[in-house]
Amino acid sequence: MGTGSDSPRVTSLPPDAALPQPVEPGTAVVRLETTTDRQGVLDGAWWPRSRDIAAELPALITALTDLLGPVTRVGLDTDAWDELPRRLVVGDRVVRVDSFPVGDDTVLITRGEADHFSLLVVPPHATPEAARAAMAAAVRADNVTPAAQILIDTGTGA
Repeated sequence: MGTGSDSPRVTSLPPDAALPQPVEPGTAVVRLETTTDRQGVLDGAWWPRSRDIAAELPALITALTDLLGPVTRVGLDTDAWDELPRRLVVGDRVVRVDSFPVGDDTVLITRGEADHFSLLVVPPHATPEAARAAMAAAVRADNVTPAAQILIDTGTGA
């Protein structure tokens, strides 16, 4: 990753790591499940710092591209974000942004043509402790709890 002021920073957390405080603007806080079988309900978690998707999504896409390979499409809940573009240019790639009125507290990531990843979206207002707990629950290999329930259980949801 570049070190220029406009380059996104990535904070990829190992299972028991504490969240950095404070998280700098333009940093993607992402956790992914570390097992290869991907049997849990979720593949990971993301903690954006605002509901401004144009400001938050490039850092997430950059982080996931570094961790997983090229991201081709992102699916987001229409009601969870301020404004959703139809596509974003991140680096030298165009990423399609799909919106759905699902209210399921996730973001869907497509790598390549059909490899999908479902990430819990931790609300920006979450405390570091609640965000850490929600992200840890989301990446458990045996997790069968839906995203919305994880947020309720950790005190970050409605």
